[in-house]
Amino acid sequence: MSPLGLYEPGSSPVHRTPAGVKFVLLLGFAVLIFLLGSAPSLAVVAVVVVAGYALARIPPRRCWQASRLLLPLLAVIFLLQWWMLGLDQASVVTLRLFAALGAANLFTLTTRVDDLVTAVERGLGPLRRIGVRPERVGLLVGLTLQAVAALSTIATETREAQRARNAERSLSAFAVPFLVRTLRHSDELGEALAARGVGDD
Repeated sequence: MSPLGLYEPGSSPVHRTPAGVKFVLLLGFAVLIFLLGSAPSLAVVAVVVVAGYALARIPPRRCWQASRLLLPLLAVIFLLQWWMLGLDQASVVTLRLFAALGAANLFTLTTRVDDLVTAVERGLGPLRRIGVRPERVGLLVGLTLQAVAALSTIATETREAQRARNAERSLSAFAVPFLVRTLRHSDELGEALAARGVGDD
């Protein structure tokens, strides 16, 4: 596993696909998802996403880690949409989110962050002549993925500590430690970037 805690090592066809190709395919897939407007077509797309996990041979434990966070959220969204907009629209919104988030998670599980950053920098190289700085964009991509992984880890550890104190129903028992640790992580990240001269011209 990578230091960011996202990548799941493997030798599947999905893992072996170049990071830049997967990134472009993910963007195209996201566009397709939001162009489709019927529940049956989105259900097919959702099945394709699930099949992608099987093709990538993602271990069940990693699938469960994602499901236990994603499915309750989608259930709440589905019920709210059903109440406000009806069953058909609720199905469309929920399937669309399931497919989009599932595909994004599969991408992070099968793509090393370093490979993605390198692919972004290489792809944006021709734009350097018009003022684009590929290194900065690559850094932004890497930091974004790091932030997602760090917040996920902090949330999981805080929730486990909350359960150990038998305070699962207390919002403050989760929110306060989570906020404190998140701010501390932000400070540490800022100090690390400043020490490397990031932001200096």
